[in-house]
Order: sequence, then structure tokens, then C-alpha cells
Amino acid sequence: MEKTPNGERRHITIKLWPPSQNTRQMLVERMKNNLSTPTIFTRKYGSLSDVEASKHAKKIEESAFVSANQHYEQEPDGDGSSAVQLYAKECSKLILDVLKGGSKIEETETPKPEIDSAIHEMLFDISKGQRAFIEEDEAQTLLSPLKEPGNSYSKICFSNRSFGLGAARVAGPILASIKNQLKEVDLSDFVAGRPEAEALDVMNIFSEALEGSNLKCLNISDNALGEKGVRAFEKLLKSQNSLEELYLMNDGISKEAAQAVCELVPSTDKLKILQFHNNMTGDEGAIAISEILKRCPLLEDFRCSSTRVGSEGGVALTEALALCKNLKKIDLRDNMFGVEAGVKLSEALYKHEYLTEIYLSYLNLEDEGAIAIANALKDSAPSLGVLEMAGNDITAEAAPSFAGLISSKKSLVKLNLSENEFKDDGAILISKAIGEGYDQLKEVDMSHNSLRRAGVRALANVLVHLPGLKVLNVNGNFVSEEGIDELKDIFKGCEDKLGELDENDPDGEDFDDKESGDEDEGSQDELEAQLKNLDVNHEE
Repeated sequence: MEKTPNGERRHITIKLWPPSQNTRQMLVERMKNNLSTPTIFTRKYGSLSDVEASKHAKKIEESAFVSANQHYEQEPDGDGSSAVQLYAKECSKLILDVLKGGSKIEETETPKPEIDSAIHEMLFDISKGQRAFIEEDEAQTLLSPLKEPGNSYSKICFSNRSFGLGAARVAGPILASIKNQLKEVDLSDFVAGRPEAEALDVMNIFSEALEGSNLKCLNISDNALGEKGVRAFEKLLKSQNSLEELYLMNDGISKEAAQAVCELVPSTDKLKILQFHNNMTGDEGAIAISEILKRCPLLEDFRCSSTRVGSEGGVALTEALALCKNLKKIDLRDNMFGVEAGVKLSEALYKHEYLTEIYLSYLNLEDEGAIAIANALKDSAPSLGVLEMAGNDITAEAAPSFAGLISSKKSLVKLNLSENEFKDDGAILISKAIGEGYDQLKEVDMSHNSLRRAGVRALANVLVHLPGLKVLNVNGNFVSEEGIDELKDIFKGCEDKLGELDENDPDGEDFDDKESGDEDEGSQDELEAQLKNLDVNHEE
């Protein structure tokens, strides 16, 4: 433990990975000796000449480093110890392979271009471990690998470590020296807990250091930027001409901040991912974002969820989205669009043939907006895999449109229509839309839909036979005790596919089994007639 200037103890995390360039070179020399000098293995399999040994040692180290570095990116303990162990183990294994195979090793080892490509995309990540402040002294140690001559880092992640002014002054020159090789920069949550003035100074230092870099991906989320923070990144943002991904989530993006983003990111013609989750953007901010969208012809992934956008802003966004014809994923959850914006969105969706995921929960769409969107999606998005429209006050009146949509989308993987009012009639109609060929469907959520025994039974009888099903969620409905028993019996032998039922309210069903059966049959006859008109069982 080290003391800060005010006498408090500061925890310094020791990172074992990545090794320095000097360490890597020393290992190459050691392996060269192991391949060319007498050892128990060279006596058994034969040794290599100095030239061959040097060449193979370098390739072995590169291959082992790539494997260990990939492992480190998912390493749970975060300090790099298991990556170091894998690095050593791979080196030992490959040395033995070389000695056993001799000159033939080149035929089986990983091709050099792939190794070079993997090294070129090396990640320098200090985000793992405990969330902590970082000051000048620790920054000198922690960032030292970036100063190694000839390093190949093209991705850096400084997230989860809060940079003070001293640490930023250390990082600035280092980043400036490698900015031409950087492709991805993650500065999310890197000034947490700092006073506003200091945080803005830190942002300015990083922005100036990275000005003129040619980034493909920039993440400056979780920094409570506001307009001042966005403008602190002005030099960096204005200098980018090849950005493909931009993340501004949980950044306090107000109307003024959104307008600043629109102003400071002039080149968006290559942008493929744009995300603004959890901001206070509002309608006027959404209008500014819509202007950015109009300049993003290649956009594939757009997220503007939980941004306080109402009807006016929703209309502006959806009109702009109509121009982004390469969209694969749209996430507009948790806004106040209302019916008008929902209908306008439906008009845009007719143009999105590449759409695979759409998240439209909690938008106050009601039946009118939901029906318009369902009808639009039925005639577009042939490869739709995820459909989420929870919490939109959708009733059984919209069920025929949703049944028609679902019947045309055998590529569905996830269907979430929870927290609506489909009731039994709607659930039965939707269950009839799911027939053979839905092998990819894994999750269906019809929880909190005022379903009774007939509705959950219809869903269960269809979904239990799907080979890919992982979970059916019908929690929070009004199913009788007998209905729950029947449901469990249907899923007997595959109980893990039935979700929790702890929020079910059995008091919601108060008629006896015979009456229930008679009503079910009447509903079935009426729904079958509707289904014939919809032709939901038609094979595409």
C-alpha cells in the first residue's frame, strides 16, 4: 500500500500482463538457446542451427503471446496471472513441437499474416480489477508498456480508472506518441469522482493528445459530459474522418450537448454504430441527433433508449432513420413516443430489409402504433431475430397483426411482448402463429399479460416442442392452481424451459374447469376462423 499526499493509503493494482518488450525479447533469446544448444530434448530430437532457432523462437513467442493476450481479455481475475501461465505453457509446447517436427513446423504453425494481424490489433486494457483513482506515479508504471519501442497496441481501454490531472499529463505525451497506430479508444468512465474543472482539464489533455488519430471506434460513455464535456473533446472529435463506432451512453447528453455532438462530429459517412443510451436528450436533443442520422448512410446499429424523447423528437428520429437503409439493429426503448411517433416509425420500417433486432418496449405505442409497426415488419425485415415490444398497452385487438408478423418470421430467436394486455384471446392467436420451422426460437416472454389458464396452455403446448427453446416466461398472470399444475405437467422432463411463476395470481381465474373448457372451445373456433383469413400457416 502506498500513501497519497494527504496521508491516505492507496491500493495499487499490480498487473502481470502484458509483458514488456524487453521481457518478450529475453524469452525469445532463451528459447533460441533451448532450440540450438544441448538439452535433454535436443539430444532426443536433434537441435537447430542458430539461424533456424532464432527464426522459430520469434514465431513461437509471437504465437504464444497472441493466444495469451486473447485469453487475458476474458480473464476473470483481472491481474494477468493466468495469461502469464498460458504464455509460458504455449511457449514450452511449441518448442517441443518444433524439435519434434524440425523444419516441417512451418507447414503446421499458424500462418504469419494471421499472427501479424492479431498482433496489430493488440489490446492495452487497464480497466480490470477494482475501480480506482489513478495519479501521476501509478500512471508512470501502469502505462509504461505503451512507451516500449515498436509496441503494436492498436486498442486501448482506460475505462474504470479515474484519471487525475497528474495522471493525464503522464498519459498525454504517451498517447500522442502512438496515436497514429490506434484504431479503438475506450475512455468511458475515466474521470469518475473528479471535480468538474479537473475532469474537463483531463478531457482536454486526452483530446489534444489524440487529435489527428485515425480511429475506427471511440467510446466516451459514462463521463457525465454535458455540453462542456462534449466540447472538451472538440479537437479529437473534429479530427476524426473514419469513425465506424461512437458511444455516448450515460453522458448527460442534453439538448445543448446533442447539438454540440452534431456540430463537432462532421464526418459520419463511415459510421456503423451510434449509441446514446440513458441521457436527458429530450425532443430538441433528438432533433439534433436526427441531423446526425441523416449523414450516416452506412449506419447498422442505432441506440437512443432511455433518453426522454417524446412525440416530436420521436417523429424526427424516425424520419431520419428512414434514410439509414443498412440498419440491422434499432433500440428506442423507454421513451415517450406515443401513437403518432409509432405510426411514423412504421413508415420507416418498410425500408429496412436488413433489420435483425428491434427493441421498442415502453414507448406508449398503444394498439394503433403497435399494429402499424407489426404490419410494417411483416412486409420487411425478412431475417428479424429479436422483437421486443413490452409495456406498450397492446391489447388482443392487435393480436391478429402480431400473429401475421410472427408467422412470417421463422428466423425469430427472441420474442418479448410482456407487460401488455393480450389476454387469452391474443395469446392463443399468437401461439397459433408459431408452427413448424421455428427451430431458432429460444425465448418467449408473455409475462404480465392478464393471461389465464387457456392462454398459457396454448403457448405451452406449442413452445414445449421447439428444439431450441430455452425459456417461456408467463409469470405475473392470472392462472389457477390447476392451470399451474397443467403447465408444469406440459413441461415435465424439461422444467428448466419454464420460467419462474412466483408472481402468478391464481385469484384471477374463478370459473370451473368445465366452463373454462367450453369457453376455450368457443374461442378456438373463432380464432381458427381469424387464422384462416390471416393465412398464418402459409409456408414462405
